[in-house]
Amino acid sequence: MIDDATAALAAAGVGSPRVDAEFLAAHAAGTERGRVAFVEPDVTFDARLRELIAQRAERVPLQHLIGTAAFGPVTVHVGPGVFVPRPETESLLEWAAAQQLSSDPLIVDLCTGSGALAVALARSIPGARVIAVDDSDEALAYAQRNVAGTAVELVRADVTEPGLLGALDGAVDLLVANPPYIPDGTPLDPEVAQHDPAHALFGGADGMAVIEPIVTAAARLLVPGGRCAVEHDDTTTRQTVDAFLRVGGFSEVTARHDLAGRPRFVTAVRTG
Repeated sequence: MIDDATAALAAAGVGSPRVDAEFLAAHAAGTERGRVAFVEPDVTFDARLRELIAQRAERVPLQHLIGTAAFGPVTVHVGPGVFVPRPETESLLEWAAAQQLSSDPLIVDLCTGSGALAVALARSIPGARVIAVDDSDEALAYAQRNVAGTAVELVRADVTEPGLLGALDGAVDLLVANPPYIPDGTPLDPEVAQHDPAHALFGGADGMAVIEPIVTAAARLLVPGGRCAVEHDDTTTRQTVDAFLRVGGFSEVTARHDLAGRPRFVTAVRTG
């Protein structure tokens, strides 16, 4: 059954047909992917799996069908109306979690979406106070579920507004952001174009419409020596570096790559 499902997904152009078929089979059986070989199929399982495979073949995202997405050390609830966290952002998470911070740091995650990055940082840096910001009611509904029981505080705000989190000026130890950064008009896979919210994807004609205000906010919010990481499109590395240099007050402005070797995010340190 999984072989047949794999073939159907491959024919539909799904990029990881075998993996997706196994995840969907496990979901249909109510078990984990590693235990799907022990499932004894019945009529209910067969019908449920066929339904899921048909939807995935229509390029509905795997994460929407199973209702969750893995991200670093956590699994978060996702679905229509919220951006699905990507493995590419785990490189930013790895960098952020490795920074030497105080014993009780203040961390801000802008454009939090599902809250995946904020929750993962709260898990990775015990003792941190984490504030996660987004302006989408749909995304924040998912984030509210995902931050339950964690140290993450949610704030509804537009990250491009001047004076964002003004009460925290000069108090933030680490600021991270995975903003909408895709240049308008960029062709996208159906899973992204048809199911991720455009508000979380596109960053204006050059992809920088949200990144530039975030860099400006970081210069105001960070403590001297505070650290910042902003994800960007793989075509806008130079523009993102230039944004930090233009705002000023940053050192060690560094372009970094994801695990696939693609330019993915820029980091910087706030000078005194």
